[in-house]
Amino acid sequence: MKNMTVGKFANAAGVNIETIRFYERKGLLPEPVRKESGYRLYSQEDVKRLAFIVHAKELGFSLKEIKELLELRVEVETNCEEVRQQAETKIKDIEKKVADLRRIHEVLMKLAAACREKGPTGECPILAAMEKECF
Repeated sequence: MKNMTVGKFANAAGVNIETIRFYERKGLLPEPVRKESGYRLYSQEDVKRLAFIVHAKELGFSLKEIKELLELRVEVETNCEEVRQQAETKIKDIEKKVADLRRIHEVLMKLAAACREKGPTGECPILAAMEKECF
C-alpha cells in the first residue's frame, strides 16, 4: 500500500486510531500528508516507524527514550555504540525495578504470613505496616 488512511494505517500497525494521534501529538510520528479533502495519508515507512515505537514500548522504553532512539535511527553520524548505551541504561533501570519488586514481594509475603485471618482489622499487621511505612 502506497498511501493509506488512518484506519488502514491503524490496522496495518495493530493499534487504534487514538494511539496514532497520541504519538503524533508527542512528536513520535511525523505530521502526515493530507489529501485535498483533509484525510491523512500514511506510507509503509510510517507503518515501520510505528512498529518500532510499539516494539520499543514493549521493551520498556519511555516515550522520551523512544524519541531519542528514533533520532539516533535517522542520524547519519550515529553508530551502534550510542544505541547500545541506551539499551544498557534501560537494562540497569529494569534490574533496579526487578530488585524493588523482589523486596516488595518479600515484605508482602512476611506481612501476609503474620496476618491472623479472623482477627480484627485494628490488629492487622498488613494495615499497621502500611500506616508506619516501615518495610
